Amino acid sequence: MTSSPTRPPAAGAVPAPGAGTGAGTAVAAPAAGRRWDLLAAVLAAAAIAAAVVAGRAINGYDILHVRFPPLSAVWLPHYGPGTPAALAVAAAVVAYGPPLADRLPWRRLLLATWTAGMAWIWSLALVDGWQEGVADQLTAPNEYARPETVARFADLGHAVRTFTEHILIQTPDNWPAHIAGHPPAAILTFVGLDRAGLGGGAWAAVFCITVGGSAAVGVLVTLRTLGGEERTRRAAPFLVLGPWAVWAGVSADGYFAAVAAWGLALLALAATGRARRPAVAAAGAGLLLGWAVYLSYGLTLLVLPVAAVLGYAARGGRRGAVLRTVPWAVAGALPVAVAFTAAGFWWWEGYELLHERYYQGFGGERPYGYWVWANLAVAALSAGLAAVAGTRRAVRTAWRRRSARPCAYAVAVMAVAGLACLVAADLSGLSKAETERIWLPFTLWLLPAAALLPARDHRAWLGAQAVVALVVNHLLITSW
Repeated sequence: MTSSPTRPPAAGAVPAPGAGTGAGTAVAAPAAGRRWDLLAAVLAAAAIAAAVVAGRAINGYDILHVRFPPLSAVWLPHYGPGTPAALAVAAAVVAYGPPLADRLPWRRLLLATWTAGMAWIWSLALVDGWQEGVADQLTAPNEYARPETVARFADLGHAVRTFTEHILIQTPDNWPAHIAGHPPAAILTFVGLDRAGLGGGAWAAVFCITVGGSAAVGVLVTLRTLGGEERTRRAAPFLVLGPWAVWAGVSADGYFAAVAAWGLALLALAATGRARRPAVAAAGAGLLLGWAVYLSYGLTLLVLPVAAVLGYAARGGRRGAVLRTVPWAVAGALPVAVAFTAAGFWWWEGYELLHERYYQGFGGERPYGYWVWANLAVAALSAGLAAVAGTRRAVRTAWRRRSARPCAYAVAVMAVAGLACLVAADLSGLSKAETERIWLPFTLWLLPAAALLPARDHRAWLGAQAVVALVVNHLLITSW
């Protein structure tokens, strides 16, 4: 892109604060911005290091209940069959991602993002090998695809009807931690795969990576619908190469993130009137967002990005479309709630019992004073240093909305909404540890903020994203 020639101010015009007339002054502001970007990244890295050092000291008292705080992981430097592929994918995205994001036709860009994202997730998962990195992940004792857990849903109606009776630890045949910690839609997904002939950990992993990899596409559709293509295109490589992928492969929360992202994408299409059939899009958004709430109690926080999407659309002169969207979205979500309630599962009862179980287990022993800030360090690690620097710009852009271009403002608004979800979850005290997995649906929205960084720095920041992911995946055996 070429810059427009400098024009002299009109007669009587007042220069903007900080504006100058010399060439040196014109460069000063961008240079200062880049220094702040680096400072944000350095501070995030320092916070991560502090969380590790403090965690190792505190863990001497055995109260954090993770083996490599603040991550649920084990220190074990290693490499595996996915290592060459991961290096190749990282190099290709750093070298060719930005120019391809600018040139590819929109639909091909979406397909390329999904394909490259899955390649990155698969290669990182296979660093730990097929069995440990992929096939056994979702059949671990607390996971969803464990055969004995799936077998308990042979009588589906009885299992859903009595689901809340097995949440508390002291109850007979209490559910494993992940099943007890989520509404039944999560386990029912894997029961459905089993009944379709796709049972076992390998098929569960393929499902989660395939669906989870599409979350990036949902984000791109949302951002383009709200603000246009420029910053959205620039966000694509960062959505592919984020450290987020370390925990998206393989965990059910990557699947949860995709459901949420596509729900928001359909909501944006409906609220802006850009869908061919806005009512159908709005109902689809409600269906997906309703399903998300029955996948994870924590996804009730999606109300914040939902409000961001609707507020942005209304601000863009689409108030009528927004008013028409809301009833259809509610109508789409109602069948999910009605079906589960009629089957005997009452969401609020499940949440209250989960709250009690949380404090019966490790959640009652893990110190809030450590995790309330260490969780945020984990979020910075999962999002990556580029996303941290970009989020700094996003907060600034959202605050100065009048001077922001629509494309940049849309990215900023959604990043701030994701950040607000993280902060709310953190302060709740119900997310002490394991947030590298639990917060994937929220962390995802920080990744596009890196598109707000200067374009000439994108390759360097993409390289930083890749390095973080590769270092974590090769030095630690993560739980997901």
